[in-house]
Amino acid sequence: MSARSRTRVLLLGAGQLAAEQAVALQRLGAQVVVAEPADGPGVDEVVPLTDTDALSAAISALRPDVVVAATETVAVEALRLAGQSGAVQVVPSARSVRLAGDREELRHLVAEEIGVPTVPFWFAGSPQELAEVTEEAGYPLVVSPLAAGKPGDGQSVLVRPDDIEPAWRRAIAADGHSGRVLAESVIQTDYEITQLVVVTDEADVQFCAPIGHRPTADGRGVECWQPQPMSTIALDAVRSVAGRIVRALGGRGLFAIDLAVRDDEVYFRDASVFPPEAGLVTLRTQRLSQFELAARAVLGLPADTVLISPGAARLLYTDVAAVPAAALTEPETDLRVFGPGCPSGVALATAGDVDVALARAGQAAAAITGVTQP
Repeated sequence: MSARSRTRVLLLGAGQLAAEQAVALQRLGAQVVVAEPADGPGVDEVVPLTDTDALSAAISALRPDVVVAATETVAVEALRLAGQSGAVQVVPSARSVRLAGDREELRHLVAEEIGVPTVPFWFAGSPQELAEVTEEAGYPLVVSPLAAGKPGDGQSVLVRPDDIEPAWRRAIAADGHSGRVLAESVIQTDYEITQLVVVTDEADVQFCAPIGHRPTADGRGVECWQPQPMSTIALDAVRSVAGRIVRALGGRGLFAIDLAVRDDEVYFRDASVFPPEAGLVTLRTQRLSQFELAARAVLGLPADTVLISPGAARLLYTDVAAVPAAALTEPETDLRVFGPGCPSGVALATAGDVDVALARAGQAAAAITGVTQP
């Protein structure tokens, strides 16, 4: 098979998660071209992804069969024009990329058009507007940027009026371009999950086992596990809500729907249209990892979401210079070092149940960071 007869995929956005997806595509025979705004390891083309004209020109010059957005910071109009031409498939759809990258429009879509319960929310375009929100909603409130790097970036909890100005500045600094913030009421939930949904075509929608996640006790990382134990009622509700949101977003690909559960009631948190950090646990828990599932969806190939073992992951956000032997002494543990980026590495473990897997992943992470999990 000649190189040009292979499916050519233009992957927009580098970084480690995109690199993992590129490898998964290559293993299925695709010719992958990675484009990013800056030159670096794994980058084939330097393209200002947020510039509509420049991105459109790059798509025309590279002549891909499929364009895949692996980042929200991309010129959606260029994706729309590419898909409209009929010569290029855009995965996921330009519309889904636009909605997932606009938390304000996404919240209104989910709450008002789809009718999915959400945590009470407001948006503010200035510290004064945020102060008005607190008068209506009361305290406490969680203030977040409309876009951020890793979970918790730019986030604050308002408990008194003096918190408003610092919270505004922190959220705007983490976002960098929108000039608006999201404010949410604080509600007690039993757990939070990420539901991965794989869409290879309109007739084939599959759900992975839900992934639970939370910040580590020391606040320096995130731990994830799969499956999240839940009742049959809650699981059915999670899949119903996630399926409705994915259908509203449109297109094929791997979708990550973040939800909170309280007493079997499901609340929407967020959505993304490319493999999330929480999904790194699937590198050990599923027959096909989230990257392999995303690659199959991109290429329109059959996929399955079979869980082969309960497992856990500890995401590391500190520099990982080397892997000490002690990090791999626990049974069924593994480590991936990603180098620069977010996260910089992940400790993985499987076991007969989630609690044991979490303990094993925690021990492996502690051998690297030197911080023992309480």
